[in-house]
Amino acid sequence: MSRFSKTLVALALTAGMGAATAFEGYPGIGRPATPAEVQAWDIDVRPDFKGLPSGRGTVADGEVLWEAKCASCHGIFGESNEVFTPLIGGTTQEDIRTGRVRALAEGGFPQRTTMMKVPTVSTLFDYIRRAMPWTAPKSLSDDEVYALLAYMLHLAEVVPADFELNERTIREVQERMPNRNGMTTDHGMWPGAPASQGGIGNGGVPDVRNVACMSDCKPAVELVSALPEYARDAHGNLAEQNRVVGPVRGQQTVGEAPAVAPAVAEADSAIKAGYDAARAKGCLACHGLDNRVVGPGFKEVVARHRDRADAAAYLAGKIRSGGSGVWGAVPMPPQGQLTDAEVEAIVNWLLSGAKAP
Repeated sequence: MSRFSKTLVALALTAGMGAATAFEGYPGIGRPATPAEVQAWDIDVRPDFKGLPSGRGTVADGEVLWEAKCASCHGIFGESNEVFTPLIGGTTQEDIRTGRVRALAEGGFPQRTTMMKVPTVSTLFDYIRRAMPWTAPKSLSDDEVYALLAYMLHLAEVVPADFELNERTIREVQERMPNRNGMTTDHGMWPGAPASQGGIGNGGVPDVRNVACMSDCKPAVELVSALPEYARDAHGNLAEQNRVVGPVRGQQTVGEAPAVAPAVAEADSAIKAGYDAARAKGCLACHGLDNRVVGPGFKEVVARHRDRADAAAYLAGKIRSGGSGVWGAVPMPPQGQLTDAEVEAIVNWLLSGAKAP
């Protein structure tokens, strides 16, 4: 057993003993997770298809779902490069035969698409199931995931137009994935004999080598570039977007809230609620306060629409339904994850000037 494997076993045993001790030493505090609670978290689908749920979906069903739930960000044919990197393109029938995408090695395609890179079909199923649609992750049924993946595979010419993807046929698809032989295991975290010796691992050999410096050492980190001042708050306050444990913290990119007079405290609280909702629900990932990111800056939106008699209703409708064409070709997906109260708070914040509290 490698040192890495022994460490994992020791940690697992320690964690198990710690959990048992906690329950025995502190009666009434905590309880073992129920099978249903474990199942709710244990949803990963592995390359050997362990964890794959039963279900079925056809290419035709997937096309309908795709246009309703996916095309606004990824394009009708998975080719869009407006919101995200294209999903489809850059693979050939020769790649499907060999299992290695030639364009990856030769640079024969403008950029790397998802279908060019991913070696296992289970990765696509797992990601769609747990993370899509972007605005409502985990809302798809298993049959819908099968159907959407079938449509993607058809776009990449991996399966025909009349194909049905299910827990049986997905194993056949794996043998046609264009980059199925393109993944390397020659790295230190993959135990076993290295590929040069006929194995699939790297024998625990580290990926990098270094020698500890004992004197006259160069600084460990040298700052060579930084965000320009106008872009510091394009994605909100970075200081609040990091894990709360460990030594690393994001930089404060939004100024401290100014002192508020008691007479306007209640109004300012309502404005803050709108800003907090916009930040928590991911609006600041696509819209800066003052400048464009993917979509227009919020203050641009305010300047264009604040004088409309129906400004509040118009903006609420755009948030709920999405759309394109007002600010260019880049589409805005429907924001169905927002409650009516959150939409109202965001609209009020926008019409108040879209300022960071």
